[in-house]
Amino acid sequence: MKRRGPETLWESLVHHDESVVAIETGTPQLLLRREGRVAVMTLNRPASMNALSGELTPAIRRSIQRCADDPDIGALLITGAGKAFCAGGDVKGMGDRFEGAQQSEAERIADLQRKQRTLTGALFRLNKPTVAALPGAAVGAGLALALACDIRILAASAFMATGYARLAMSGDYGVNWFLTRLAGPGAARDMMLTARRVEAVECKAFGLASQIVPDGELQATSLRTADTLASVSGAAVRSIKQNLNDALHLDLESMMDKEADRLIRLLHSDEHRQAAEAFRNKSKDRS
Repeated sequence: MKRRGPETLWESLVHHDESVVAIETGTPQLLLRREGRVAVMTLNRPASMNALSGELTPAIRRSIQRCADDPDIGALLITGAGKAFCAGGDVKGMGDRFEGAQQSEAERIADLQRKQRTLTGALFRLNKPTVAALPGAAVGAGLALALACDIRILAASAFMATGYARLAMSGDYGVNWFLTRLAGPGAARDMMLTARRVEAVECKAFGLASQIVPDGELQATSLRTADTLASVSGAAVRSIKQNLNDALHLDLESMMDKEADRLIRLLHSDEHRQAAEAFRNKSKDRS
C-alpha cells in the first residue's frame, strides 16, 4: 500500500470519528469538514505556507457561502495546514499576473473589488461566529482573512505581518480597515508602513489576538472555543454580530435604537424562552 503524505494536525482528528462529516470543496487545496456543529476549514498548501492561489481562493469563497447556508453549521473555524496560517498572495506569480491580460485597468479594479467583497467581506458579515486558529504566519491577504474572523487564537510561535510595503503594494482585502479598527490607527500605521514581523505577544497587546496558547494546544483550544460558540442561539448570534457591525459606524443613540429593536424581537422568540427556561432549571439544580 502506498503511504500517504503526512497528515495535517487538523486532519488527524477525523480518523475513526463517525461524527465528523467531510465536505467536498472541489480542490485538495482546501479541506472542509463538519464536526458536530463546527465547520473546520483548513487551507492546505503547506509547502507554500498556504498562500492563496487561483484554485484555493474561489474554494474559500464557496465554502464560506456553504457555511452560511447550512443550518447544521453553527460556527466556522479557519486554520492552515503545517506551520503557517496563510502567507497571503502567491508572490511567485505576482510579477506576471497582468501579463497578456485582456482586462482594462478599470475592469481589473472592479474584479478585485468583487473578489474582496465575496471573500473577507463575506467572512466578516457571516451570520455565524468565526474563529481563526493561527499555527504560524498570517501575512498580507492571509492576515486580512484572520482579521475578518470574530476571534483569533494564536499559537505561541505564530506571528502577523502586512508585507505589502516590501512589495510596493498598499494592501487589499480590507486589511487597512481591519487593522485600524482592531488595533487602532497607531498600530495599523506601524504594521502597514514597516511591514515588520509582529510576534504573538505583541499581537495580543495590539488587540489582534484573543488568546495565545502553547503550540501543542492550539487545536484543542480552538475547537473547544468554536464548539462553545456554535451552541449559542443562532438568532442571538445574528443580532449580536449585526449590533457589533453597526457599532462601527453608528452614533450612540442610533446604536441604542438598533439594540432595542433587536432585543425586543429576541425576547418574543421561542429560542429565548427555551434558553431562559434552561437557565432557570440550572439555577434550581445548583441551589
